[in-house]
Amino acid sequence: MSKEPTKPSESLVQDLLAERRELKVAVERLKLQLTDAEAAGGGSGPGPRVKELQDEVERLRYQLASARAEATNLREERDHLRSGVEKALSQLSADEEE
Repeated sequence: MSKEPTKPSESLVQDLLAERRELKVAVERLKLQLTDAEAAGGGSGPGPRVKELQDEVERLRYQLASARAEATNLREERDHLRSGVEKALSQLSADEEE
C-alpha cells in the first residue's frame, strides 16, 4: 500500500506530533524563564511570577501528556484500520483468483 501524506488519519497524527514538539519547546522555554526568575529573586523566596510560570509549566505538561495519549490512540486506530483494509484487499484478490 502506498503512503499518501494527505490521508486524514496520518495527517492528524502528524499534526499532533507537531503540536507535541511545540509544547515541548514551550515547556523548556518556561523552565528557563522559571530558572531565570528564581535566580533574579535572590534569596527572598519565589515571587508571584515564579508561581505563575510553575503553573504554566504544569498546564503545558498536562497538555503534552494529553497530546501524546491522543497520538498513540490515533496511531493504534490507524494501524487497526490499515490491517482491516489489507485483509479486505487480500480477500478480494483471493475471490478474484477463484
